[in-house]
Amino acid sequence: QVQLAESGGGLVQPGGSLRLSCAASGIIFSTDVMGWHRQAPGKQRELVATISSGGSINYADAVKGRFTISRDNAKNLVYLQLSSLKPEDTAVYYCYLRRIVGVGFWGQGTQVTVSS
Repeated sequence: QVQLAESGGGLVQPGGSLRLSCAASGIIFSTDVMGWHRQAPGKQRELVATISSGGSINYADAVKGRFTISRDNAKNLVYLQLSSLKPEDTAVYYCYLRRIVGVGFWGQGTQVTVSS
């Protein structure tokens, strides 16, 4: 029903920036919440940020003030601007879409590596 394709990951030095993009295709509803999760090696997947179509945003405490999520409803795109990156931000970042009924869809993930 929904396909999510991430792009924009890569290797960046501590303190640097990256912008991740996610293109959603298929059946998208105005009530769908989109966002990003991440999974570091040996750790559980964790929420990074979510955004509703109306612009309601939530961030994990670990990224507040450093990451910015945005959404283009007309194009079914969601972005994550990563700034002031730290080595502990190294992870696979997954795009996520959640229906109002709770069903969720995931992208394949994009690797972000923060290292000098």
